[in-house]
Amino acid sequence: MFRKINWDALGVTASLACAIHCAVLPLLFTSLPFWGIDFITNKVFEYAMIGVAFLIGVIALSHGYRKHHHRLYPILIFATGFVFLLIKECFLVIETPLLIAAVLLILTAHYLNYKLCRGHNHAHKEDCDH
Repeated sequence: MFRKINWDALGVTASLACAIHCAVLPLLFTSLPFWGIDFITNKVFEYAMIGVAFLIGVIALSHGYRKHHHRLYPILIFATGFVFLLIKECFLVIETPLLIAAVLLILTAHYLNYKLCRGHNHAHKEDCDH
């Protein structure tokens, strides 16, 4: 009855939701501040979205690392993407290129983790717990 959560799919979804929020919503909702609705430029909302995406990504990638492939490079690519995402919050002049780089790196990390989890040959290390 219960299904296992595909954390990589959830991570990709969160990353895409973040990209849509950052790229499309400001274009569509530029008139919202006129009516006093200001969640798009709200820093708390921005950092909350980043935090949720980071949490989901860490869970997905750590699960793949610990239980399946034991490869560190998806985590390193993911971390690099999040560094770009955080830098984007500080340097608004180059926000778009940093956002594109961040999203591509985060999606790449989830894709690689997914492929490594599905393609490993069950040759587990001593520390593997399954």
